[in-house]
Amino acid sequence: MNKLLVKVLVLMVALSLLATACQPQVVEKTVVVTKEVPVEVLVPAEPTEKTVIEFWTTDNEEVRVNLYDELAQRYMDEHPEVEIRIVPIDEASISQRIATAQAANRLPDIVRMGVERVAAFAADGILDEDAAVATIESIGKDDFRTSPLEMVTDPSTGKYAAIPFDGWLQAIWFRQDVFTEAGLNAPVSWEDINAACDKLPGTGNLLYSLVLPDDPGQNYPHQVFEQVAISNNAWPFDESGNVTMNTPEMVEALKFYSELIRCAPPGPQYWRGAREMYELDQSGMLFYSTYIMDDLVEGSGLEAGGNVQIAVDKLAEKTGFAPSMKGPNGEATYGQLVTLGIMQGADPVAQDVIKFFMTGQNYQDVLTLAPFGKVPVLKSAVDGWKGLSPFFANYTDDTLDQIANGYDSMQRWLFRPDYDATERAVVGDIEGRLLIPQVLSAIALEDTMTPETGAQFLQEQVEILLADRQK
Repeated sequence: MNKLLVKVLVLMVALSLLATACQPQVVEKTVVVTKEVPVEVLVPAEPTEKTVIEFWTTDNEEVRVNLYDELAQRYMDEHPEVEIRIVPIDEASISQRIATAQAANRLPDIVRMGVERVAAFAADGILDEDAAVATIESIGKDDFRTSPLEMVTDPSTGKYAAIPFDGWLQAIWFRQDVFTEAGLNAPVSWEDINAACDKLPGTGNLLYSLVLPDDPGQNYPHQVFEQVAISNNAWPFDESGNVTMNTPEMVEALKFYSELIRCAPPGPQYWRGAREMYELDQSGMLFYSTYIMDDLVEGSGLEAGGNVQIAVDKLAEKTGFAPSMKGPNGEATYGQLVTLGIMQGADPVAQDVIKFFMTGQNYQDVLTLAPFGKVPVLKSAVDGWKGLSPFFANYTDDTLDQIANGYDSMQRWLFRPDYDATERAVVGDIEGRLLIPQVLSAIALEDTMTPETGAQFLQEQVEILLADRQK
């Protein structure tokens, strides 16, 4: 029995082992969970081509270029896919630079330029007017002051040819203290300007009455002469579209202007020498824009660096302001509107770049560069502009009001309402080709022309420009 029991038990164990061997084997695994350590894997990014916006600016002094670069960097920080290249250029060379770029099919995207260039470039078909309209709408058309928008309207299309940016008012700045002591009237009329011209030299430290703008390579003489011409009712075209550069009124304007050389320093002169001689107590009158107002407090920048050391204590407070000029046949106030033009072929991103430059603090920063010479075109920016400089305190409320409202009173050959698009383009060509500065230099400095022959030369040249535009 015991042996039988043992055999049965052995048989049962054998059958059990056999069954286990025939079943799939189950292996239990112990999973140890550990904290995952992130591993930085450098994956090369796909190379992407940035959108390049080339921005030419006539705000070409170092501190101004630096600010434009800073604003460009702010934009690029928000838009890393965009590269903005700020290119400083000289105002007098814009037409030549644009012509060269156009010939090479390398026009920039944005150009900061005086409004006088807009009509000529629009007539040449190199401004993207639809882009300008879209940009103005995106900034807010109702925020723009009315006069600047009228100034950039292309009469042939009814569209805005460029975007108003900032501007200034021109005036004769004069030593009110010296004029009062000498018994002179403010230099508003031609008669009073001539009287000061003859009496001021030798008064105190004054070597000259004024610095006459007559450098043939600068458009500064054109800006001053145009006010003289309008004050004598001298215009490039009459109501019928005929060229009128040799009229008695134009000859008289050339004569009055060039004869001021008798009380001015010799040699070609432009804006830098004019402001420095005034600050150094060497001249008693200065043709200049409102840009000069902070310079009369702290001294203007020297070309080699540093600032002029003003020779007159509290010069700004002793300076009078005469923005209006009265001639024998009229009265004129000259001013400038600076614009941003979007060139044909510009990337659409250029519109957003301009909006960025003209929005909020960015626009205020641009105006801060020279608050007196950068009168805002946006209504929303006026209140902030009035607090941008402590130098405002050095001038009367009347002077500041005239500056703030300068867009409503400024006159230009370009703004004559009965001029069509072609005539406005020719006016831009006259300034772009520096015809007036060349003639003024030939009359006043070189003695190779008289006012009569200079007027006839202008008549012939402008007739050629008009014929070229009419082809």
